Amino acid sequence: MIQIIAGLKGSGKTKRLIDMTNATAHEGTSDVIFLDDDNRYMFDIDHKVRFINAGDYHVHTPEMFIGFLSGMLSQNFDVGYIFIDAFKKLCKTDLNEASWLFESMEELCSKHSVNFVLSVSEDPEKLPEFMRKYVI
Repeated sequence: MIQIIAGLKGSGKTKRLIDMTNATAHEGTSDVIFLDDDNRYMFDIDHKVRFINAGDYHVHTPEMFIGFLSGMLSQNFDVGYIFIDAFKKLCKTDLNEASWLFESMEELCSKHSVNFVLSVSEDPEKLPEFMRKYVI
């Protein structure tokens, strides 16, 4: 399952994402990953969560981003949730051209029983049609 927390800068997306991450970690039913573009929120995330600064791994294209997600899942079969902050910065693609990216993520969801929760800095009304079904 893919879920999107969408909103403009300063609307509380990251706070909501962090709260969801920590709540999921406390449930303890699977491993949880928090993926960000820097270390800014490292200490806001529960210590049970694997915090990853994608900026340390030179992810420069949307294809590399999918490969990065796939690599994480190939190394740990117990990952149930991946929370992704700053999705637009990390995927490095125009959202209008990202339908293939979401199809790839859906495939990862079904093959590996993983859930993605993304924060996207965009007005929910301006998201491409294919993304609107994921907005929570």
